[in-house]
Amino acid sequence: MSEWLVLTLAMAAPCAVVILVTLLRQRTAAEDDDPSETPDVIEYMTMWIGVVYAIVLGLAIAGVWEARSAAQDHVQAEAQALHEISERVRVYPPDVRDRIRSDVNAYVGHVVTTEWKAMTDQGKVTARGAELLQRVRQDVTDYQPRTDFQAQSYQPLLDQVTAADAARAARSDATGSTMPPVVWFGLISGAVVTIGMVFALQIRRTTRELVLAGLFSALIAFLLFLIWDFDAPYSRGVAASAQPFLALFPSAGG
Repeated sequence: MSEWLVLTLAMAAPCAVVILVTLLRQRTAAEDDDPSETPDVIEYMTMWIGVVYAIVLGLAIAGVWEARSAAQDHVQAEAQALHEISERVRVYPPDVRDRIRSDVNAYVGHVVTTEWKAMTDQGKVTARGAELLQRVRQDVTDYQPRTDFQAQSYQPLLDQVTAADAARAARSDATGSTMPPVVWFGLISGAVVTIGMVFALQIRRTTRELVLAGLFSALIAFLLFLIWDFDAPYSRGVAASAQPFLALFPSAGG
């Protein structure tokens, strides 16, 4: 199902429910019911519930957006470290240099074509990717420098391998959802309470009030969808991309 369709349904459903309940409530209301007699304390409580829930929504959106940005930074750091390895081995003998570059390209190609799909569909990295990166590590660590110039490049290469491994581990940790279930429970419960307070204000069946009530519920549904969309940094609509790998290794995309 398209995410745009999911968003449309998510916004339309609460809007329709609010309007339907309002119309039914008006139809079953007593003849002497006066909507203008809403107690001041209810208006005060409604205002503060809205303020508190708005703060919670803002914090949740900021949290998932920060997680998404951090996920993209992990990809950039990993791609940059692997690129540095490919460039710095130019001081090594041709056979060693070509082997390391070939293994780096094999790892990047696997990440872009296979592992990224596994992250999207299954929410985890692949064992094959770990094996390919381990092969790069062995290529670098097993070589014994033969000249002072090669010896000077040896430690920086090890540092870049470590940086790539750390970035991969961080990418692996960020593949799942970032929001705990208890937070989702609070967000959904807060949405129900916040929208439910609309009925506590005894809105009337005027076009203006129905439109405002519908837009209010649709806005909350949109914000919840936005949080859900950002919640999995590598697998939903506004997801972190493999573009840093493709920019530094143009042939990796096949």
